[in-house]
Order: sequence, then C-alpha cells, then structure tokens
Amino acid sequence: MAKTKVVVVDDSALVRSILTEIINRQPDMECIGAAADPLVAREMIRNLNPDVITLDVEMPKMDGLDFLQRLMRLRPMPVVMVSTLTERGAEVTMKALELGAVDFVAKPKIGVADGIRQLADDITDKIRIASKAHIRRAPAAAAPTAGGAPAAPAKPVTMASLGRMSTEKIIFIGASTGGTEATKDVLINLPADCPAVVITQHMPPGFTKSYAARLDGLCRIRVKEAQDGERILPGHGYIAPGGFHLSVERSGANYIARVQDGEPVNRHKPSVEVLFHSAARVVGPNALGVMLTGMGADGAKAMKVMKDAGSYNFVQDEATCVVFGMPREAIAAGAADEVLPLQQIAPRLIERLRSTSGMSLNRV
Repeated sequence: MAKTKVVVVDDSALVRSILTEIINRQPDMECIGAAADPLVAREMIRNLNPDVITLDVEMPKMDGLDFLQRLMRLRPMPVVMVSTLTERGAEVTMKALELGAVDFVAKPKIGVADGIRQLADDITDKIRIASKAHIRRAPAAAAPTAGGAPAAPAKPVTMASLGRMSTEKIIFIGASTGGTEATKDVLINLPADCPAVVITQHMPPGFTKSYAARLDGLCRIRVKEAQDGERILPGHGYIAPGGFHLSVERSGANYIARVQDGEPVNRHKPSVEVLFHSAARVVGPNALGVMLTGMGADGAKAMKVMKDAGSYNFVQDEATCVVFGMPREAIAAGAADEVLPLQQIAPRLIERLRSTSGMSLNRV
C-alpha cells in the first residue's frame, strides 16, 4: 500500500523535527519534506506533490492564513492546521477552516516537545482522515481583501419568517471533520424565529467559544457555547463546549442544556451519540435530526433511536461531504428520512417545520 506523503510546514525547528519523527513512525505515512516558512513550502509542494500538509497558523515571511488561501485557490489539497491554544490561535483556526483546511490539532500550553508527542495519535489520525477528504477549490469570495484579511462570507439569502412556531420543536445537529463549515452553511440559512438548534461538533477545549462567536456574527439566530442548566430557547443555537458532553433535559415546561464531564463516547467528548440519545429520550417526535460530514460512526446508532422515537432526520449526501463517514453510518443504520446535498438541508428543514405546524409550504 502506498504511504501518505506529508509535508510539514512550521517555523520551529523543534516542532518540524518532532512532527517528522511522529509521521515517519507510522507504517502508512511518510514525511517527505519539512519547511520553515511558506515560501520554502511552496517549492516543496510543487516538487514533491504531497498528499497532505500540516501548517502552522503563525508563520514568518507569509502568514499561515495568506498561504492557505492562496494554496486552496491555486492548488487545493488537504491541510491540517497546527494551532496554538490561545484566543488568537482559536480565532485564526476558525478562519483557516473557513478557507478550506480539513481539520486542526491544538498544541498544548505545556512544553512544545512534550505537548506534541502527547498529540501524536491525534495528529496522525487527522492526517489519515485528511488524505481521504474531498477537497474543493476555494471560491473567489475567499480571496483576500485589500487589507490582506480573508473576505467576509456572503450574506445568506433572505429567508421568510416561520411565524408562530411550537417551542416544543428542537433541531439537533451532529458533525465532525468538515462540520464547522457545513454547520455554518445550515445555520446561516435559518430564520431568526426558528426552533432552538443544539449542536455537537467534534472540537477540543478552547476552540468552541470562538467558533460559537463566529457563527453568532454570521447568523440570524443567536449562537453561543452551551452552559449547564440554561434554558433552551427558540431562535438560539447552542454549541457543545469542547471537552464536555451536551444533552437536553426537561425541567417543567422548559428544555434545558445539560453540560457534563465524563468518559469519551465513541472516542469523542463531546459525542454526538450522547446528544442524539437525549433527543430521542426527551424530545421524541418534536425533534429534527441532522447528520453532517465527519469521520467514524459517532451518533449513527443514536440517530436511529431518534427516528424510532418519532423524529424526522436529514443526512448530508456523499457528494457534498468532506468526509462521508458519519452520514454513511447513519444511512446504513436506517436513521435517515432524507439524504440531501448540504445546500438543501436548511430549506427542507424549514419546509418540514412548516408542514408539521399546519402552515402552508407556500406561505411567505
């Protein structure tokens, strides 16, 4: 079997050395080059034709984001970002995912060498996933602005109000690799008065707050990191905090968010399985499930439990997924009511909500 060829791009000689060692210890991958800056990396990519690159967020001579957006525009390929666990690092990482990076790993705040060695499994797993990802050329809208920053995403199409909608309804979304952008594409097309949306996106601690803030600035609904015990309200989106499981419970007439520590489920914390099981148990036929792009099977069995409890479920199709693992498993489990391209999920969610609320689908 051919090995996955990797180029490491990082301005730290120590980090380059450690990443090279980690990659070369794997039987299925090989580090074929290590570059100290994007200008050297550009020549390596041209000459060595790697399958995946790892890219540090903050680089000399050319910012990592500038390099990434040029790369995705001119020679799209799988990129795994290596991010610093800081507020600045989180914000830049979210922009990198928007520009087309497949995924990221976070350097712990402890010593660089020890921290990266601790993340060896995470780094190599994400390189494997990235090597199989569906990469698309970045749209022209991703070109830099005059100031060099990434251009703002296009505003969502104006969406008609849903009018009076049952507060019993909740939309549940599960996603992993590629899911930060897929979830955004669903949420920006929901009207401000839609039912509550509860989301588990596989993401480590330290990044979900920045992700929620980024979505809040783009969407009509309010988006925030979920807090334990808070009431779940229509017109709001709640993101599972990195490193904690998110579920929904009932408290009298209200739904509340339950944010808890615990063991990983399906190797993940937060886990889609935990969220979707709570949807089946607590919300039942008033739930709408959405499974988006991601590697593995997290949430697939629980989505079938949701369907058996009366929910209506949408699953992203293979053609629009970055990785078709979680959606494929949900389909195989018999959990899907509809399998749709990403761009059709929000409109069909709205149609479904209107039809089940006794409203005409043609109402505007």
